[in-house]
Amino acid sequence: MASPLRVGVLTFHRCINYGSYWQARCLVEGLRGRGHDAVLLDHHDDDVARAEWRCAFQPSLPLRSRADDLPRYKAKGRKFLAAFDALPQSERFRLDQPEALEGFDAVVVGSDEVWNFRHPWYGGKPIFFGEGVGAPRLVSYAASFGNHDAVDGIAPEWVARLARFTAISVRDENARRLVIEALGEEPAMVLDPCLQFPDVARVAPTVAERRYALVYGHIFPDWLQVQVTAWSKRSGVELVSVGYRNDWVERHLIEAGPIEFASLMAGASAVVTNFFHGCVFALTGNKPFVTSPSEYRFNKVRDLTNALDAREHVVTADSDAGVFDRLLGTPPAARIGDAIDALRVQSGAFLDSALG
Repeated sequence: MASPLRVGVLTFHRCINYGSYWQARCLVEGLRGRGHDAVLLDHHDDDVARAEWRCAFQPSLPLRSRADDLPRYKAKGRKFLAAFDALPQSERFRLDQPEALEGFDAVVVGSDEVWNFRHPWYGGKPIFFGEGVGAPRLVSYAASFGNHDAVDGIAPEWVARLARFTAISVRDENARRLVIEALGEEPAMVLDPCLQFPDVARVAPTVAERRYALVYGHIFPDWLQVQVTAWSKRSGVELVSVGYRNDWVERHLIEAGPIEFASLMAGASAVVTNFFHGCVFALTGNKPFVTSPSEYRFNKVRDLTNALDAREHVVTADSDAGVFDRLLGTPPAARIGDAIDALRVQSGAFLDSALG
């Protein structure tokens, strides 16, 4: 490997969201493990912070949170703040003033949906496209456009910003298509940092008196609730919801912090999720899982399961009880692990080349 670099990681590292926290931590610690002096670039914006906290207390709008859940969401938020403060970070700077950043050999933008023009509060922020970033190397790692679909393209001013990157990698097919259309060149396809550096998020599993399936997400379709509840009764596996209220499950751990989340994932017998990182953590732990992605997360989950030949884990209203019994009772197929291993080599090679 080449000489270590001073690397700034630019991502959504202060979102009160388990996946956002862990992808940020895994990437910065993964880079440090490869010998680089990497820190998260600690950007701040008052409007973004207010929007983040509104969402933390009211995640399922227009359905409002129950009053007795608000203290639990507050406790969850405080655990996130403590976890954020323990991460290696730069001096804080304003989101619209990246010119304040100095002394970095490279800035790595990503992972997460950093290029999603439709993100409710980060969408269209020029900094995530390198605007004002003065580092000599500007690299994207596992960047995603989220629910901004490839058919909608990229406006010329954003194409010009993308063209400034010295190396581009993405984590999904939707982003690959957008970059090819914009720049006429093929970006590298790489793993989400939680899959690339799984040891960072490896913690002791939760020990429970009864086997449980972890339910991660909210606003699940009615047909999935019916099927998973019936599977729970057949199997005797308890349903436990983490981070959010889902009234159809037996137990709620709304107040769980990001470390508790990883521990609960590690101890679960199975995972039910409509979130991208719910699938990722199930895969890193080789857990049986099913997913039915929300419209907002559809692109990310579809492309992840397609890339890893794990499409069977995406269930629909036509999936019968036998499908749920099989997918929630059996770990992912060996071929999926093989696909992850191959992409892990490819992802490492990209980082070595981009930061070499």
